[in-house]
This record gives sequence, C-alpha cells and structure tokens, in this order.
Amino acid sequence: MNKKFWIKKIVGFSILAIAGIALLTWVVMLLWNGVLAEVVSVSTVTYWQALGLLVLSKILFGGFRGKGGDYKKRWKEKMEAKLEGLSPEEREKIKEEWRNRCNMWKRNSVEPDA
Repeated sequence: MNKKFWIKKIVGFSILAIAGIALLTWVVMLLWNGVLAEVVSVSTVTYWQALGLLVLSKILFGGFRGKGGDYKKRWKEKMEAKLEGLSPEEREKIKEEWRNRCNMWKRNSVEPDA
C-alpha cells in the first residue's frame, strides 16, 4: 500500500473523529441547557462540562469494551449458525461473494505511483 494513502486516511479519520466529538458535545450542551434547565430547573452547563458529562456517561453506561466487545462475538456466532443450515455449495457461494466484496475494496484503494 502507498504510505501517503494511509497517512491521509489516518489524518482524515482523526479530524472527523475530533469534529464528531465536538459536535456531539455541542448538541449535549444545547439539549441540557434548552430542555433540562427549563423542565427540571437544573443549572446550565458550559461546553467543557458537557464534554465531561459525555465522558462520565460513557464510563457509567457504555464501558470500555475494546475492539467490538460482545457485539463482535455475537455477530460471529449468528453468522456461523446461519451457515450451518446451508448446503456446502451454498456456503461456498456466500464465502466467494464475500471474498469478491473484500477484494473490490482492495482494488479500489490502490493508487498508482506517480
């Protein structure tokens, strides 16, 4: 793979992630100040307090499971159960289709060297 391609991809993803977190924090601040301050009579929060609320809610309700957590395991078990009920020909057809889909992404991501 082209080194410049991966650097661009990492930088672009980082910028999008930071922008997404900033936007989500802003939305939490607006919702807290617009809804809770009116309905429950709590004090308003600043941008940084809203970010703290997001982190706190992630710790309390979401946890830090790592790469996929239980979802990845459940998806794999579900797919294996589906494949068990198929004939060997049908199973191989599905595997070949997924190989083609994955190879399509590999072919499209290769940039010619200039």
